[in-house]
Amino acid sequence: MRNRTKVMVAVLVVLGVAAIATGVSVAGGSDDVPLVGEDLDRASQAAIDHVGGGTVVESEAGEGPDAFEVVVRLDDGTEVEVHLDEGFTVSDSQPDDESGEGHTEEDAA
Repeated sequence: MRNRTKVMVAVLVVLGVAAIATGVSVAGGSDDVPLVGEDLDRASQAAIDHVGGGTVVESEAGEGPDAFEVVVRLDDGTEVEVHLDEGFTVSDSQPDDESGEGHTEEDAA
């Protein structure tokens, strides 16, 4: 009986931790989908070409009419968010004012 009780307690603890982790994830509100593979490669190259150089520091599947969003850090440290359509054509770009959201390329390494 004691072993059965211990197993039940362990199961309840695991379920509790899982519930808390799910709640934290939902509360964070991040539903960003990171780019990977060929999409990441093509979107990164298009964004870097558009801004004239730099390093990709963040990427994600776009929202609304944009299929992809890529943040490029320029040599001077500023960041530019580049929006691309499904054909990897740049639709617009703007200074990134939401640094830290989305998938960072350091996460992928």
